[in-house]
Amino acid sequence: MTVLTGVNGSGKSTLIQSLLLARHATEFNDRKFLPLNGPHGLSLGEASDVLNLDAADPYIDVVVRAGNFDFRYKFAAPDERSLNLQIVSRPEIAPAPFNEHGRRFAYLTAERLGPRDQLQVNAEDVTWLGVGEQGQYTAQILATEGSRAVRESLVHPDSSTDSSRTLRAQVERWIGEVVRPIRIDAQWPPGLSTSVIRFAEPGWRGEPIRPTNMGFGFSYTLPIVVGGLLMPPDGLLIVENPEAHLHPAGQSRLGRFLARVAGSGVQVIVETHSDHVVNGIRLGIAENRWLEHMDAVVHYFGQAAGPVSPATLEVTEKGELSSWPEGFFDQLETDLGRLARARRNGTAQSRARGEQSGFSQP
Repeated sequence: MTVLTGVNGSGKSTLIQSLLLARHATEFNDRKFLPLNGPHGLSLGEASDVLNLDAADPYIDVVVRAGNFDFRYKFAAPDERSLNLQIVSRPEIAPAPFNEHGRRFAYLTAERLGPRDQLQVNAEDVTWLGVGEQGQYTAQILATEGSRAVRESLVHPDSSTDSSRTLRAQVERWIGEVVRPIRIDAQWPPGLSTSVIRFAEPGWRGEPIRPTNMGFGFSYTLPIVVGGLLMPPDGLLIVENPEAHLHPAGQSRLGRFLARVAGSGVQVIVETHSDHVVNGIRLGIAENRWLEHMDAVVHYFGQAAGPVSPATLEVTEKGELSSWPEGFFDQLETDLGRLARARRNGTAQSRARGEQSGFSQP
């Protein structure tokens, strides 16, 4: 579990984009140029937008370390207005998740699809198709793969029967915990190139409810849960802003779910601005014991500009953090302190006014 957090514009998304570039350079191994816009949610503009302003030469190096091995990628910007990067070099053997299509590498962008009456379908083999970077294939996956069994290490702890270990049942279990209990019906109607999801209240009398009448929390969380439950034990799951549109309690519970996914052998990378998500991950370590504490790390990006060297925070067995840098989720304490001072100042001013008018304050 790798958590990326910090101030806006400090480099968190840049780190994820570097991984996406390396992934695409591996996937398109027959190409000499890599498009900066289009594939799998990548939208980086022109070469001048991705090349550091202080760069001495027009090259970008990305190094991915897996175990004791370094996998090096080198890109060049042909010119500032180019919409492609030239692939100068890439490793002959890439990290395992980068080297395969489908579910082994999953990226969910912060701009996931909100409530939709219809979702996309993909002609690729559904046995390896993921939920898509915006969650656009979630309904298709649930409609076609809903009866497949979920890995034992990802089964909700309250599940007891074999029938409740299917993907659909487990999605309902985890969504019920993160958001609230709900039934989910996903269909891919014959003859149509779209898929649909309908929700219903628990119980056999629940009437179908359109996603547009359920709010954004369900639609934004559903692809994270489905994608996480589909991941093989050596896969890579990247999620941006999992907390979007969720109540704080739901954010914490989603953090616990992601800790469960990481504990099952998946490399999980989370970019978040939510202390509730971070605390949920810590609970998954300290309370649930779903994830070993040495298998989690938090990188705090505290600089808003210039070269960034994030602070690395380790997690203890009790879920504590090795340090608490200034600016790291301390806004609540800062605001409460200012409110306390404001109350004291207000009381003092009221007393002063009372003394001036000849009345004493109680």
